[in-house]
Amino acid sequence: MKTYSPEEIEKVLNALRKNHMQAHYVATSEEALELVRTLLPKGATVSHGGSVTLKQIGVTELLKNGEYDYLDRSAEGLSREQVEEIYRKTFFADVFLTSANAITEKGELYNVDGNSNRVAAILYGPKSVIVVAGINKLVPDIHAAVERVKTVAAPKNTVRLSCQTPCAQTGSCISLAQTDSVACDGCKSESRICCNYVVCAQQRHFERIKVILVGEELGY
Repeated sequence: MKTYSPEEIEKVLNALRKNHMQAHYVATSEEALELVRTLLPKGATVSHGGSVTLKQIGVTELLKNGEYDYLDRSAEGLSREQVEEIYRKTFFADVFLTSANAITEKGELYNVDGNSNRVAAILYGPKSVIVVAGINKLVPDIHAAVERVKTVAAPKNTVRLSCQTPCAQTGSCISLAQTDSVACDGCKSESRICCNYVVCAQQRHFERIKVILVGEELGY
């Protein structure tokens, strides 16, 4: 993992701001959680995507404190139909929380999804989107972001989700063996989680997306 100087981090934050995203840097998970708290109005309807990062810093527990209308997709006893209903209700949420598969030094967010409720909510619906990402998610550009998904994010998430894909077994996407491989090349598994590919560049809605970059290695 590349080490970033304070000056380099500030350049990334400024790049995100130029793309009309609100951008913050904090050193620790504890600071990140406190910042998330300040960005969540009490009584707000809040939901989130599947995220190891959010669990690691304590966001999912924060949302259960009774101060928010929490659309909890992981609540015990939910049927698949009830989970799908929460996905749809999320489009009307005040705040959607997520992480990112990669953030480029040029101020772009890169996300790849299978079910795609996460990328859908990032793009449209919730009034505010809060993205929390560890410093390990920073990459130079979109090409590096694609490689990161194929060699880190997708393989680790397929293992976490018990998906029977080639990358879960080998640790990297089979498309990397192709000399002419492009971003959306991959396996033909029914469990494939790389189905929709989204780059968030300059935003039309000023500061709807808020990025919190954390100076720790978090998530996949």
